[in-house]
Amino acid sequence: MTDLFYQTPDNPPPENAAGGFFTTRDRKNIRYGVFAATTRPLKGTVVLLTGRNECIEKYFETIRDLCGRGFGVATLDWRGQGGSDRLIGDRQRGYVRSFRDYASDLEQFFEEVVLPDCRGPYYILAHSAGAVVALLASPSMVNRVRRMVLIAPFLTLPDLPVSISTVRRVCAVFCAIGLGRLYAAMGPRPKETTPFEINKVTSDPARYRRNTGIYEAWPQLALGGPTIRWLKAAAEASVKISDPDFMGAIQVPMLVIAAGADQVVSTKAVEAYARRLRLGSLLMIDGARHEILQEKDLYREQLLAAFDAFIPGTGDAP
Repeated sequence: MTDLFYQTPDNPPPENAAGGFFTTRDRKNIRYGVFAATTRPLKGTVVLLTGRNECIEKYFETIRDLCGRGFGVATLDWRGQGGSDRLIGDRQRGYVRSFRDYASDLEQFFEEVVLPDCRGPYYILAHSAGAVVALLASPSMVNRVRRMVLIAPFLTLPDLPVSISTVRRVCAVFCAIGLGRLYAAMGPRPKETTPFEINKVTSDPARYRRNTGIYEAWPQLALGGPTIRWLKAAAEASVKISDPDFMGAIQVPMLVIAAGADQVVSTKAVEAYARRLRLGSLLMIDGARHEILQEKDLYREQLLAAFDAFIPGTGDAP
């Protein structure tokens, strides 16, 4: 382990790694990392936002890719996961009071770290639940961020028999009677890693092994399943960002990337959402599973090529 980042033999931190912790307004310590560009010309900073139960270490490869394109990278572990403070006594339980807390942490990250310490212009690259946070925070990002690339936003679950609004209402009832800290799904992290053959997130065995190896070596970075309160918070955020008035007010151009073989979030919902965005466009990567940045090169390189085409100044990237 370095002073700040955790490593395994096949996942060392980038040589240009720095970072620390900032303290939120409600006294939570949030771990962050900043990584300098490794080539010239310098093209600004990508703010990289991870999904649920992810950590900075999982994105070392992607950070190297971005730094090799002339970008600095700034990223953080959301409150309640990774190397940031947990919010309840049981560290295994994925918990947050509201996605607005995530959005507030992102805004404070910009104010205290990104704007003073990182070179502009600024872009956001966000995955799954992190993409929902980026959308929720978009009103405050309009004068800060030039463009956003959103990967498989967690709008709803695939083949859900009820609406996400119904999920919100049901979860609200459980929370009202004091059951919000119970697991909504999956339960504690299993003692043995899920076999690659039945995983739902990637078809790349090497990257899957690398990522699961992080949590095997450093279990304090991992979570079990989400709690009812977390699911309520996610449903509330999905409903909010899907409101026509909210969507109509979004002023940051966005590229939404959907995974054609996603079994974690609803691809149909992602497609429909992207088509409703006034300043949005959609790319479907057929055959890719949910974690496209952790996928086979066949799929991952399509995402990176789309990033290069969408983000100004990267057309000459390797």
